[in-house]
Amino acid sequence: MKQLLNRWKKIQGVAGVLFLLVVAFVYAMFQGGFVSWFLFYLIIPISLYSLLLYMNSLSDIVVERIIETRKVQSGGRFSATIRVTRKSRFPLMYVQMEEKVSHTLATEASWKQLTFWGMKKEFTWTYEIEHIPRGEHVLEGTSIRVSDLFGWVKKEVFITNPKTILVFPNLTEMVYIPIETRYDQGAAASRIQAMKDTSMATGVRSYQPGDRVSWIHWKSFARTQTLKTKEFEDRQSQDMFVVIDRTPSPLFEEVVDLTASIMQAIVRHQASSAFLSVGESRMFLPEVQTDQHLQRVLYHLTKVKDDLTKPLEQVILHDPSLSNATTLLYVTSNLTYEWMDSVQKNATNLRACTCFVIKAKTEKTTSEENAMYKYAASRGFQVQSITKDRFAQAFLEVKRS
Repeated sequence: MKQLLNRWKKIQGVAGVLFLLVVAFVYAMFQGGFVSWFLFYLIIPISLYSLLLYMNSLSDIVVERIIETRKVQSGGRFSATIRVTRKSRFPLMYVQMEEKVSHTLATEASWKQLTFWGMKKEFTWTYEIEHIPRGEHVLEGTSIRVSDLFGWVKKEVFITNPKTILVFPNLTEMVYIPIETRYDQGAAASRIQAMKDTSMATGVRSYQPGDRVSWIHWKSFARTQTLKTKEFEDRQSQDMFVVIDRTPSPLFEEVVDLTASIMQAIVRHQASSAFLSVGESRMFLPEVQTDQHLQRVLYHLTKVKDDLTKPLEQVILHDPSLSNATTLLYVTSNLTYEWMDSVQKNATNLRACTCFVIKAKTEKTTSEENAMYKYAASRGFQVQSITKDRFAQAFLEVKRS
């Protein structure tokens, strides 16, 4: 029965055209006169085009997608150009093209283009997606619908052209200041990233503003005319441990953006850290120090969701990765007493803990939250409320407080 219905849908337009043509001819034969025959002859070319359109194949259509935007961040703009070509010059009247996308983008908007194609062999269409959400999205292909003048005969073809696009978190350039550092023995708070052992150079790197003149590798400069700086062994290490809260929250996108910005700032300043993300899946990197490590973190944060079903304090209480953490940085939108107690029970070597609590711009701190922050300070936790517009100064505000 279903097959019969599908066949009828395909031929009902042609059947309607033939029926209209027969009715017009019978009317002209019985009625006679100029008007009736004029209507019959007027319907002939329209019906003929509809029949030819039904017989015309769309299999020669080729679709090419050109991505205009190479790297996209959350909330940014994505642009692509669709180039449709064909071999024949059969005139096409109303052509509607639509980019089919995965369900992650389907609720955002619809990307359609209606055009009178005519006899051209090529058509180009550029579309844009404003405020594209973070995540992994798939552009599945292009759907092309063709119809005659009155929509009696319709034909549709779907050209598969899958393309995966990654929309990274919105990264903010941050001024990075280590929260807590330790030297060969003991611990100390310091704004200096590392104490360099200048007795032996381990390599060279590109010059950065602020490098000392005595660190410039003059032999390399004389040879390449490009400033290079000597790299020395660090006598200072920092056991930074970054934890992201994946508890469902309306501010989860801001949590992801701040976490990604922090990880980028740490790597760019040649520091290192561990990274922990716990939800339906768990990701733990014991060392994030190079660009390759950072890309792994950013790829995870691109696809991560707020899918933690249990309270985070229950999860981290027995997480073995936290047991040796000395400097903890926690990014959340909802700090709890239970979380602080669990951290102190698990991280027995913890010397410094900073909690970034993200707030909406219009949201004010309540009296209950102020009491919690005082409790946190009494337990050695440094809590910093922050809004999205102040992400760039996050470490500076921690240092001032």
